[in-house]
Amino acid sequence: MDLTFKTENGIFNYRVCAIITHGNKLLAMKNNNTPYYFLPGGRVALNETADNAIKRELREELGISAKIVRPLWLAQTFFVEDECKEKFHELCVYYLVDVSDTDLVNHEKFIGLETKNNEVFEWLSIASLNEQYLYPLFIKERINNLPEHFEMLAEYEY
Repeated sequence: MDLTFKTENGIFNYRVCAIITHGNKLLAMKNNNTPYYFLPGGRVALNETADNAIKRELREELGISAKIVRPLWLAQTFFVEDECKEKFHELCVYYLVDVSDTDLVNHEKFIGLETKNNEVFEWLSIASLNEQYLYPLFIKERINNLPEHFEMLAEYEY
């Protein structure tokens, strides 16, 4: 069971995401349900650790064994989703992940393994992230200055 639930006041999600960079690019994705880019990852299941969740999600989405470098952030993000217009309260652990020993770095754009929502992955230029339709917004500012130690953030993206 994924740790997500809906109330009359909005939706709560507990997620994990991967920050995957190669050179001056960030790996992002989009699917049939969203016109915007977002980061690889997904919901944490009940009784699953965040570390195991990110490994599982990257195995399911990309077919790789994740090499976690370190956790970067626990972000408490409050936003209204652009498509469904629902209010969200999301907790997400962001991990720096190394994929240099995979062939992902050899493809500019590619289809993911989960075909249900037609997930497409793309290496976006970090220098052009401010012009991209990408969530969460704080990534655009923080991607060039990744923390050495785990940080907790509160982000209001209304």
